[in-house]
Amino acid sequence: MTAATTLTALVIDDEPSLVRVVGAYLEQDGFAVRSAADGETGLTLARESEPDVVILDLGLPGMDGIEVCRQLRTFSQCYVMMLTARADEVDMLIGLAVGADDYMTKPFSPRALVARVRTLLRRPRGPAAAQSPDTTSEERIFGDLVIDVAAHEVRLGPSIIALTPTEYRILETLSAAPRRVFSRRQLLESIWDEGMGTTAGDEHLIDIHVGHLRQKLGDDARAPRYVLTVRGAGYRMGPG
Repeated sequence: MTAATTLTALVIDDEPSLVRVVGAYLEQDGFAVRSAADGETGLTLARESEPDVVILDLGLPGMDGIEVCRQLRTFSQCYVMMLTARADEVDMLIGLAVGADDYMTKPFSPRALVARVRTLLRRPRGPAAAQSPDTTSEERIFGDLVIDVAAHEVRLGPSIIALTPTEYRILETLSAAPRRVFSRRQLLESIWDEGMGTTAGDEHLIDIHVGHLRQKLGDDARAPRYVLTVRGAGYRMGPG
């Protein structure tokens, strides 16, 4: 096991040269790195090492990255960066649908990948969120929906709703100022951090994550109760 202060990364990709390069850049940035060339091995390592972030190739042999991500989400809330060799929006949509937090299209700069990973890790998750000085015992209540900021927990009635870190961050941001309308750009900056070179195309990712969030909350996009669309402006929370 690594020291508590050391972040761990798991690279799951069947291209040895890519694994070597990405692993080297991550190690230079202070990560402890493990790797796997197939999905089954990757899932086993994820259970054993509990990584902070998984770099996951979509086009793995045998069990593909979509299935790996789906199974990973049954036992881990680690951050997932999906890699795809196909510049196809369908791949990106499917990857995000099963719980990936971000994606990059091959070929990419390893330095840019590490920067994106660092950005992911700045999003609140698990115990780190509970330790934040501004997350007291606050609960934000919107009808049957309760967002317990200190516990980093979302409840709908008696049920705890499992959200990805990105989905939680969007909901946390919206619920902090329920009457305020947040543009897609503002929501991007809240989860990707300012200055990370987001583009207009990235704003579409917010719509995708909001769609997944609504599904988990049982929120009908045509008549939402919790996450409202303000046409031409962005999103805000529904009445408390």
